[in-house]
Formats: sequence, C-alpha cells, structure tokens
Amino acid sequence: MKSEVSLCLVLLVLSVAALPAASMVKGSPSSTAADNSLHLEGKNFYTEDFNSVLTKFSLRSPSAPEEDVCYINPGNADALSACSFNLTSKTFLVIHGWTVSGMFESWISKLVAALYEREHDANVIVVDWLNRAHQHYPVAAENTKLVGQDIARFIDWMEEKVNFPLDNVHLIGYSLGAHVSGFAGSHASNKVGRITGLDPAGPVFEGTHAQGRLSPDDAHFVDVLHTFTRGSLGLSIGIQQPVGHVDIYPNGGSFQPGCNLRGALENIASHGIFGFSEAVKCEHERSIHLFIDSLLHEQQPSMAYRCSSKEMFDRGFCLSCRKNRCNNVGYDVNQVRNRRSARMYTRTRAAMPFRVYHYQLKIHFSSKFNRSEIEPTLTVSLYGTKGDAENLNLNIRHKISPNKTHSFLLVTEVDIGDLLMMQFRWEASSSWSSSSLLNMVSSWWSDETPSNSDLAIHKIRVKAGESQKKMVFCSKDSPEFAPAQEVIFVRCQDGWDKSSKRHVTKKH
Repeated sequence: MKSEVSLCLVLLVLSVAALPAASMVKGSPSSTAADNSLHLEGKNFYTEDFNSVLTKFSLRSPSAPEEDVCYINPGNADALSACSFNLTSKTFLVIHGWTVSGMFESWISKLVAALYEREHDANVIVVDWLNRAHQHYPVAAENTKLVGQDIARFIDWMEEKVNFPLDNVHLIGYSLGAHVSGFAGSHASNKVGRITGLDPAGPVFEGTHAQGRLSPDDAHFVDVLHTFTRGSLGLSIGIQQPVGHVDIYPNGGSFQPGCNLRGALENIASHGIFGFSEAVKCEHERSIHLFIDSLLHEQQPSMAYRCSSKEMFDRGFCLSCRKNRCNNVGYDVNQVRNRRSARMYTRTRAAMPFRVYHYQLKIHFSSKFNRSEIEPTLTVSLYGTKGDAENLNLNIRHKISPNKTHSFLLVTEVDIGDLLMMQFRWEASSSWSSSSLLNMVSSWWSDETPSNSDLAIHKIRVKAGESQKKMVFCSKDSPEFAPAQEVIFVRCQDGWDKSSKRHVTKKH
C-alpha cells in the first residue's frame, strides 16, 4: 500500500511539477504565446522562412557520438555537404524526452554509437528541443506538438530540396520524444518509413485520441517498447495502451529485473523533484537499453510473443510463432502491420544482453485420492546439449489441483541447446487451508488416507519458444512425487517430437 501511495505521488509530481523559472532553461525561452502562434495551424502554415524553427538538428559522427559538431539548419542546403550528410543512406532522428536538468542524458551518445555500429554509413541526427523540454511537465507535453511540427518542416525540406527518400527515415523517440515523433510523422507531407517509440510518456497522453499522441497512422510502421507502465489511479509514467502496429511489453511492462523501485522512491523522497530523473531511469530507460541491445547483438535477438494478456503469457500459453505470433524485439522487428495493435510479451535478463529462452511446461498431476489443492514450491533443472540451467523456480500462480493439467512458463538466461533431461524437486508448503483439513477429515472417515507419495507426474510436455520445438518427457524411474524428493525426466521413447520452422524475420 505504501509503495502504491508513493507511486501516486510520483505521478502527481510528474503531472504538476513546478521547476525553476526560465532563467535556468538552456537557451532562450521558446514557449511564449507569440512563439506558439507561429505553429498552431498544422502543416499548411509553412513558409520558406525557417526562422521560427527553434529545434536543432545535430548530425553526430561515429568517432564522436557524444559531441555536437555540425548542425543541419532547414533551408540551408550547404549544411548537408558541410556535415557530410549521406543522401543515399538511412537517416535516424533520435528524439529525447522531458528533462529536469536541461541537459542531454548519457543514453543519447550510447544510442548514437550503437546505431553507427550497426549501420556504418547512416546519418544519425540528434534532435535538440531542450529549451522546450526543460519546462513544467504539462508545458513540455504541450510543446511536443510544436517540436513535431519543426521536425516535419525539416523532413519536408529534405524531401523537396534534395529528393531524400522518406522510406529511409527512422524516428526514434523516448518518453515525450515518442509523441514528438508521432506529431512529426503526422504533420509531414508524406509518411516516413518507421517510428520507434521507447516507453512513450503516459500522463497527458493516456486515453487520448490517436491524433493527440503517437499512433500507427504516423509512419508506414510504428513499433513500441513499454517498460514502465506500473501505475495507480489510471496513470503511469509510460503509456499503458498500445499505440503502434507492434507493442511489446518486456516483463509485462510493469517491472524490469535489476530495477529497485523502492530505492527509486526513496531517492525522490530525499531529493524532491530533482531526484525524479534518477528515480525513473532504470525502468523507464530500460526501453532504450533494450533497443541498444538489439543493435549490438544482432545474432541474439530477444523474442516476443503475441498474447491476450500478461497473465496468460506468464502461464506459458503464448509461445507460438504461427501467423506472425512472435517477433524480434527492437531494431530487427519484423514489420507486420495488423489491423489492430498487437500486444506482445517477453521476459528479459537484468542486464545486457537481455535475451532469455522461454519454455512452456504442461504438467499433469495425478492422484489416486481426492486430494485438496496444494501450493508446492517446485524447482526445476534443465540439462541440454549446450549447457545446463539449474535450480530454476517454477512460478506457481494458482493452486495445483490433482488430476488436472497445469501450464507454466519457465525461462533460462543461457542457451542450453536441445533439452535432454529435467530434474524436479518439491518443497511442500507449510500452510494448511480449510479445504486441506476438510479433505483430511474426509479421508480419515472413509479410511482412505493419502500418503505423501500418492501424487504422480507421468509425462511433461515441453515447448521451446525460441526454437519452436515440442518434446515429451517421461519419468525415468518412479513417477510418484513427494516433498523433498527429486524426480528425473528424460525424453519419452514413444513420445512425439515436433519441430516447427522458426519464425523468419525480415532483415533491414
């Protein structure tokens, strides 16, 4: 309850934050009524005078990804050659979000470097709207429209003056910058190739019409990573609703491994609003680092799976690649355009490389007696052709009913290759439910007392998400399962073994 209240305070601070006045804003103030009046009519108000464009466009270089050494000013074609702009290569526009400090965050240079690492001949432009982003949050959120229109003018100028193909344009926006990307795409005369939204901001934009936020209509393809959707009272720092063609929710979108939310909240309590940036960095910025990871580890892409809900995914029901039901996370996403936004889920490690390996385990617990529901603690060890993954906790989200089949999701952080053997260990719960006592009394009355070893597992069906292989495992010795006992399962001699072709993703 305490953490929920604290999170409400965080979101309230985000929505109504009162930062120091314009004297601390980097550059000249940009949100005056007179300035805004130049931009309120949509894309048709453009003139040949670009003096009203306050947004800066810095073409960074692979050798100095953290330095702003060459700016391309819309209207000045000479700047393209002066900055060594490559007219035939892909162009990335990296767009930051709201800023408390008024300065660029360290992730920008990391993303620039990763983009050049993957696309050596690309143009990577950092869009600088710091003067409009370093405002009260509601003002900065409103300024996203103005910045989007500036970028649209820049894109239109590039297309008209140098015949630059817009299919080569990829906007990458973080937090408020994701919505800036949407406004840029919607105001440009023609659609850009792709927009990637990295945890688009939630407050002010959640639940609004598509024209007032990032949406699938803003580019030929829009993909989104949601990493900080935990919220209260309908608010969250990252937007919860799907806003792209493909929306991926790593770890359900609400919790990221390795992030300490309690410590983040304590940081806010200690440092006030100026602690906000550090407080949300881990979970909110995880979207950026997942995208960087996809650029640097092309041969090890994280896989996401379409699912109706996080709960169903956490039970292992959605590890299918049929009919575009799975996709790569990040840069190498397969550009599938569905009529409805596709919610996809994945698990990740706590650090880069983030890829894990997903398995569905379908287990039938059988019993000769009318046992009550049980809540065992199960650990599983997997042994494969490439390695082992030992003592993994099997996340049991519901009580286990004997004589029924239950599905579980299990993930490993290492590639064990083809699964050869599994070992289960059961540590029984020390808690007793009323139904347990009732069934025990009933057993005594009927003189049918179940022993600790009357529960049995004969077969386990396994599906590997990344390889799409299906396997059946049988108990090596006795199928009976009891507390503090280990049971070994090997591939069944007479079981089926299926392998469906892995989903093939398109390369850029």
